[in-house]
Amino acid sequence: MFNRENITNTTVVLWEGRAKPGREEDLRNFIRSAVTASRNDTGCVDYEAHEVEGQVGTFIIYERWTSKEALDAHLNAARMRELAPQFSEMIEGSIETGIRFLSPLRPSN
Repeated sequence: MFNRENITNTTVVLWEGRAKPGREEDLRNFIRSAVTASRNDTGCVDYEAHEVEGQVGTFIIYERWTSKEALDAHLNAARMRELAPQFSEMIEGSIETGIRFLSPLRPSN
């Protein structure tokens, strides 16, 4: 189980992107199908996908990993290398432009 200290040491990633026009349903289904496998990757604490209310085709994926190494292993998994080109075909811009790494802001004591 994670205690407060372990949670602040996790690697947190937020991805936001938009489907290409006409690909909204394709991307929605693609993300839904990929979530479960990612949640089962070693080191995954949270992996949640959302569609932004009122912005059809805009998606946010929130990921929390036990370490940067666990995230790297997930990103370098064979299935992810196969899925990335398919994902890229459905989104505006690149996968990389939607990625943000988050740092926790907590009181010092």
